[in-house]
Amino acid sequence: MPWREEPSPYRVWVSEIMLQQTRVSAVIPYFMRFIEQLPDVYALAAAKEDTLLLLWQGLGYYSRASNLQKAAAIIVEEHRGVIPSDYETLLTLPGIGPYTAGAVASIAFGEKVAAVDGNVLRVFTRVLEWYEDIQKTQTKRRIKEEAEARMPEDRPGDFNQSLMELGAMICLPQNPLCGKCPVREFCKARRNGTQRELPVKTGKKPVQEEKRTVFLLTAKNTLAIRKREATGLLKNMWEFLHTQGHLKEEEACLWLKNQGMQPVHMEKGPSYTHIFSHRAWNMISYVVEVERKEEENVWIVADELRNYAIPSAFSFLLRAYWDGE
Repeated sequence: MPWREEPSPYRVWVSEIMLQQTRVSAVIPYFMRFIEQLPDVYALAAAKEDTLLLLWQGLGYYSRASNLQKAAAIIVEEHRGVIPSDYETLLTLPGIGPYTAGAVASIAFGEKVAAVDGNVLRVFTRVLEWYEDIQKTQTKRRIKEEAEARMPEDRPGDFNQSLMELGAMICLPQNPLCGKCPVREFCKARRNGTQRELPVKTGKKPVQEEKRTVFLLTAKNTLAIRKREATGLLKNMWEFLHTQGHLKEEEACLWLKNQGMQPVHMEKGPSYTHIFSHRAWNMISYVVEVERKEEENVWIVADELRNYAIPSAFSFLLRAYWDGE
């Protein structure tokens, strides 16, 4: 992995933020492109928001990028561009929680502190056969203490990374590869056949579904996009026009007219469900040719799309457009 080849504090920090809720294989190309364009904390702090969002486009959880830049600005202004080397100071930076602080402090600076993510929680609850709810703070605190008690003084970063990989590659959530596990002789859950019962995880909120109707508007070989508000989900990114609910074709046509547009031709587009961490957008779509360009939207030729950070939630509609060209 590229961040391990040169584990500078900046590269470790950026990689750990990207790896939150995202697979390693998906992160690698984004990481390489990000580091090439923003090679240090000064470049990150000074980057334009549109540039940052474009570099992050497709990774999801865009607040990570925003917090990364906020933290970079603090590091430049308050720490003279030097990333803090200790766990407690790292925790004060935007977007850095106990896991990320532990990972950066141990891997980049050699501090003896655990980095406890879902993989590590799973490994320890199985090895120790603990039935405590891993959603609870006290359980996470106990496992952090257990990890630090076993951590070698001279290689805390390697220890943390080994535990993460053990959970990601061997101690899998559904079908753990116990026969290949290097700590199988010490695992109480394996010994008692309870590994599939662990870890205990309760209290997860159900994903809230929202119905949406999305419009890909065209006029004289241009497409309409608009910028989202500066707060909330997908803030400051670009999107296609959409509204709540599933509108029938007649309803969709009337809705567009109420927005000041005159549909010339309308056809049903694809349907798609995009799942965010806490909600799901169940989307239907229409590809609509309109008579005139409505001024509240930005109208661009298709080749210009690469210059705008459009969430992956709308990629299904882009694919349909390109296939129809």
